[in-house]
Amino acid sequence: MRLLTKLASAFVAGETPDEAMKVVKRLNEKNITGTLDVLGENVTNKEEADRAVQAYLDLLDTINQTRVRSYVSLKLTQMGLDIDDEYCYQNMVKIVEKAKKYNNFVRIDMEGSDYTQKTLDIFYRLHKEFNDSVGIVIQAYLFRSEKDIEDLNKIKARVRLCKGAYKEPPTIAYKKMKDIRKNFIKLAEMLFSNGNYPAIATHDDYLIDWTKNFVKEMGISNDKFEFQMLYGIRTKTQEKLAKEGYNIRIYIPFGTHWLPYFYRRLRERKENVWFVVKNLFKK
Repeated sequence: MRLLTKLASAFVAGETPDEAMKVVKRLNEKNITGTLDVLGENVTNKEEADRAVQAYLDLLDTINQTRVRSYVSLKLTQMGLDIDDEYCYQNMVKIVEKAKKYNNFVRIDMEGSDYTQKTLDIFYRLHKEFNDSVGIVIQAYLFRSEKDIEDLNKIKARVRLCKGAYKEPPTIAYKKMKDIRKNFIKLAEMLFSNGNYPAIATHDDYLIDWTKNFVKEMGISNDKFEFQMLYGIRTKTQEKLAKEGYNIRIYIPFGTHWLPYFYRRLRERKENVWFVVKNLFKK
């Protein structure tokens, strides 16, 4: 338990909004932006979901008041997706509406494949109403993601592209890293060609270098996209990218639900254990 706490604390920014805000301010001073995530998912009752909604509304107030450079990220199962789709949607309306009022932004995280279509359905409804105040995540290891990117590009949705961290069956997802990287690059090219400010979320040197070379070759300016990484992972690389003039945003989770979040991530895929341990010592 002690080791688990130490590992988790390396990339969870405390339990309170004040602790998380201090992290954002430190990153901002290095010309790095943030996206704050109030930890929690798969809530089973409306009282818990309502508390999560209020936590995000309060967080958006705090971001606006402190003027830190950060938006927010969240999971729909934290907003009641397992309870009722419409209830979840109405909760999201409250959050995105406030974000729009403050000229801020809400990124909807993507969860396991059981939730992919439901998440996209709610995102499309929100995007139709709030446009660029809300964005989505697409996971490169899923076979379906190419079609999803095609559809999202048609409405100029803001997409964060990541490899994917959940354990998925080989019938719907690439399993070998070379295949995941290949599809990631294909999807990234689609986003750079027809998307809207793509977020390239990776700690993989191969994909970071590919992105830097691709945008240079294609004459894509650094203000047309951003890199995204996790808080506490490869901090020297984050700072180096910022110094090189790239937009870099750090995903900053915080809250009291860090233990189930951390344990679940490690349990879902054995690769996640190696990822955490390796990158804690990789700069």
